[in-house]
Amino acid sequence: MSVRIRQAGQADRGAVARLLDEAFRNDPVSSWVFPDEDHRRRVHGVFMGVFTDIALTEGRIDMTEDGTAAALWLDIPAGLPDEEDDTPARMREIADPDNERAELVGRLTGAVHPHDRAHAYLLLIAVSPEHQGQGLGTALIAPVLERCDREGVPAYLEASSARSRGLYERLGFAFTGRTVDLPDGPHMWPMWREPAGPGDGS
Repeated sequence: MSVRIRQAGQADRGAVARLLDEAFRNDPVSSWVFPDEDHRRRVHGVFMGVFTDIALTEGRIDMTEDGTAAALWLDIPAGLPDEEDDTPARMREIADPDNERAELVGRLTGAVHPHDRAHAYLLLIAVSPEHQGQGLGTALIAPVLERCDREGVPAYLEASSARSRGLYERLGFAFTGRTVDLPDGPHMWPMWREPAGPGDGS
């Protein structure tokens, strides 16, 4: 499908955070982090705003012209970082200081994140609920995956549901073999995509 895409800037910060809030508020992982629905409604947008700020300052956000979908990307270099990642602690401090799960989810995903090769990291992709199932997510990330193929760069993400895992498998991602198991909660599926080369259909 033909979708007009642009790179989001700081002026789009509020719109992206609201989109993430709407798209993920009932996601299995968000529901685990914030099990009380009323509380989740109050703080979930703030939580998603942290992801938005990270992508705006350290990566990029691609969004559809009409604002119905957005993809947050980070370029991850090879090798372990020199300092401990303070992002999980910031997420908890900013969004929900008394909620250990707001930090734990970042700690657990960070523990399995690969560092042996530089890669493009799809931090989050969101489609507004009323536009889901129309192929917007695929159309939004396909140009980045095509660029990864041209440049020989792998890609990585964590699928937060079995449904999204199936979508990513169709895009060439493969489960790494080790789930992220949230205590008394859902699984997340780390997924890796090798760049397609000549003869791979690219």
